[in-house]
Amino acid sequence: MSIRDQLFGYIEDKYKARPEYLWRRFPGYAVFRHADNNKWFAASMDISADKLGIDSSKNVDILNIKVADPVLADLLLQQPGFFRGYHMNKGSWISVLLDGTVPLSDIKGLVEASYNATASRQKKQQNRPPREWIIPANPRYYDIEAAFKGSKEINWKQGAGIKTGDTVYVYVAAPVSAILYKCKVTGTDIPYRYDDGNVYMSALMKIKLLKSYNRDKFTFDTLGSEYGIYAIRGPRGVPRSLSEALNKGRT
Repeated sequence: MSIRDQLFGYIEDKYKARPEYLWRRFPGYAVFRHADNNKWFAASMDISADKLGIDSSKNVDILNIKVADPVLADLLLQQPGFFRGYHMNKGSWISVLLDGTVPLSDIKGLVEASYNATASRQKKQQNRPPREWIIPANPRYYDIEAAFKGSKEINWKQGAGIKTGDTVYVYVAAPVSAILYKCKVTGTDIPYRYDDGNVYMSALMKIKLLKSYNRDKFTFDTLGSEYGIYAIRGPRGVPRSLSEALNKGRT
């Protein structure tokens, strides 16, 4: 089986995308696209090798893929089997020979990168690596300390951008004014409607307690003076220095 056929089978199996043959004049050209936004993430062509600058008129199979990182693209183009994208945006697409010059395993990794680079915003959110967040809790409206005494896993207001697998550090507002909990997000987008004039919720997430911190460890003053965090009004990212301290912090 040719590398082209192996690659087609891999793409169909992993990404559930079938090749589309769009041009009668070029029956060997096939594209693969996302189902939700219709963007191409790979395009296979059979072309004359001299169109790539190779001193030959024989036909070769290539795969066009998007490389979002220009530094990586430049590095690849210095290696055998890689060329500026044929009939594509040469600033962000490259062509890869499918003749064995480039190992199939390497091509698969580049297809994944192209798939992620061309994905919709929603799909990118789903596919991104886990992140860490600080989220606020106001004891005037909900006693989270009592909630965690009753259960290690509770429902909480869904934070924008937060997904299952992320880590959240719960900052409890005055009179506590400190980060008290490290939790893992175990579920998101749980349907829920609530509005009492002070708190509005359209969905919940489920968070599981992993660690508790002493009240005097990560106080509001410490967050400001040592980590440059002066306000926590909604979900926000965690600076690396604070992440390191939180992961070393003792209960």
